[in-house]
Amino acid sequence: MADTGSHYGADDIKVLKGLEAVRKRPGMYIGSTGPLGLHHLVYEVVDNSVDEALAGYCDHIQVFIRPDNSICVIDNGRGIPVERHKTEKMPTVEVVLTILHAGGKFGDGGYKVSGGLHGVGVSVVNALSSRMVVDVRRDGKEYEIVLERGITTTKLHEIGKAKKTGTTVTFWPDPDIFTDTCVFDFDTLANRFREMAFLNKGLKIELTDERSNQSALFSQPAEEPVKVSFKYDGGIVDFVKYLNEGKEALNKPIYFAAENDDGTVEVSMQWTSSYSGNGVMAFANNINTHEGGTHLDGFKQAVTRTINEYARSKGILKEKDSNLSGDDCREGLAAIISVKLHEPEFEGQTKTKLGNTEIRGLVQTAVTKGLAEYLEENPAPAKRIVNKASQALKAREAARKAREATRRKGVLDSFSLPGKLADCSSKEPENSEIFIVEGDSAGGSAKQARDRKYQAILPLRGKILNVERAGLHRSLSSDTISSLITAIGTNIGDDFDADKARYHRIIIMTDADVDGAHIRCLLLTFFYRYMPELINRGYIYIAQPPIFGLKKKNTKSTKVERYIYDESSLSSVLAEYDDGDKRGADRFDVQRYKGLGEMDPEQLWETTMEPASRTLLQVNIDDAAEAERAVSDLMGDKVEPRRDFIQSHARDVRFLDI
Repeated sequence: MADTGSHYGADDIKVLKGLEAVRKRPGMYIGSTGPLGLHHLVYEVVDNSVDEALAGYCDHIQVFIRPDNSICVIDNGRGIPVERHKTEKMPTVEVVLTILHAGGKFGDGGYKVSGGLHGVGVSVVNALSSRMVVDVRRDGKEYEIVLERGITTTKLHEIGKAKKTGTTVTFWPDPDIFTDTCVFDFDTLANRFREMAFLNKGLKIELTDERSNQSALFSQPAEEPVKVSFKYDGGIVDFVKYLNEGKEALNKPIYFAAENDDGTVEVSMQWTSSYSGNGVMAFANNINTHEGGTHLDGFKQAVTRTINEYARSKGILKEKDSNLSGDDCREGLAAIISVKLHEPEFEGQTKTKLGNTEIRGLVQTAVTKGLAEYLEENPAPAKRIVNKASQALKAREAARKAREATRRKGVLDSFSLPGKLADCSSKEPENSEIFIVEGDSAGGSAKQARDRKYQAILPLRGKILNVERAGLHRSLSSDTISSLITAIGTNIGDDFDADKARYHRIIIMTDADVDGAHIRCLLLTFFYRYMPELINRGYIYIAQPPIFGLKKKNTKSTKVERYIYDESSLSSVLAEYDDGDKRGADRFDVQRYKGLGEMDPEQLWETTMEPASRTLLQVNIDDAAEAERAVSDLMGDKVEPRRDFIQSHARDVRFLDI
């Protein structure tokens, strides 16, 4: 019997032509239409210029944020070809701008190696821009083409003579696509370009912000454009030095490179006296592969094997001694692994895990040979490196029992959970969240306020240990940290498994004062050093409790009329009530919440814990190098970096609650 109500035929198939598909589903091409996707547009354009640098034809890239928030990228490369394309019957530059997956990255005649994660190219930027203007300087002439929302509005035409070569791309992000914001963040772009300059030795990248009010302190108009310039003749060696600034180095940076038919690899590495082991960063075609991959696997295997073989050959490790683990060998290590491949294969949760199996062998061989030669030729630093790893081994053995005590046997085994934990009834991690709060007072309010079905509460007693200054064994000897690890369920060190996280929202909820900020910083340091994968997966959040509550004067009611979450907003909110009457604001008492315990459970639920009304800040690592430096500088042993940070940022401080 025919089902006439569910006809499915040719007429039901919609064909999206040209760049329509990009505008219809932009998230498929740039990840999101939020800030990350917005800035991805800039990266795609700059990646094209970097491709010219990789090919040896460009050494200077300029990026401007214009006053109207458009982006202009200028390079001194060869210029996009302008001659008529044989098959598409239009200028080649127009093909590149209007046809998806067209460009020098495809086929054998273009770039051997190209940057960028998805290879979607400038055509996607064109599709998602309200307007794009491209100037090409090539063969002694300058050409221009204008497009709007992916459609050519002014055909390619000559506009003058040109003494030099290069390409200028100016685009305006489409507010119909980026509905949340079309405003570019200077620091986000600067951090990315610094990283790109490190990875491409000798390439100069300049970023200039021509907007007033955007990068100036206290929102005052900038007298001059804000400009930063990045150029590193030492390449990734300078990158390692940058990561280790302010730390006590055990050796000068090591550098070696190798090449075969599959691609190239560059490695630089340096050990410090630091206890951390998260300073290893791996890149593939200039993309930070946060999730690792085959190149990182090859590096780790080679480092572990080479150091163990050297330690045993020199008698530093005795026959009875256990082998040094990978974590032992990488404690205090900062390293950059940069591979360039002809055909990179990205996979993983965020498409930032390298899957090319052939590159593992190249990296492993290069590191084994280069590191072994360095250790043999430099016995004094080699001894310091191996001794550092041996100390880590002893600390690991001492911490083994403490680590085993934190191991969860299964999600249902609640008998091993910390006594202070008020767990939720849900056993589905994706639907569960835990609030980490300071003290029993705040913990009591939070326990009364929570939804027991999916919200757990873990009160902490006092400030946790600063793990940046302590080894793993000292950290695990802390009852507070052990309770935290046990509650989360992932374990730590070699036994860490992010898939065993009992909650997919781990929310730091501290008081809105100096002590609360310090505890929040200590907790973030812990997660960054020992559970970075939870940050990468987007599981870590910061709660935003209100700072003030407005209550009407001279009434019996204790009801809060309005909550204020930002110190700088207090005066403007009070001004709203004046209404032409200077006594308008005087009708209210302003209550300052110095601690979460000062709010009753109903208020805490309404303002900070209820999903429908609360604000959570999701913690991410937009720039791993900057995060590494910030944690080391602010939480490490050395006083000078901390003092320099305070002196350089003192003018930023507008309110301080003591």
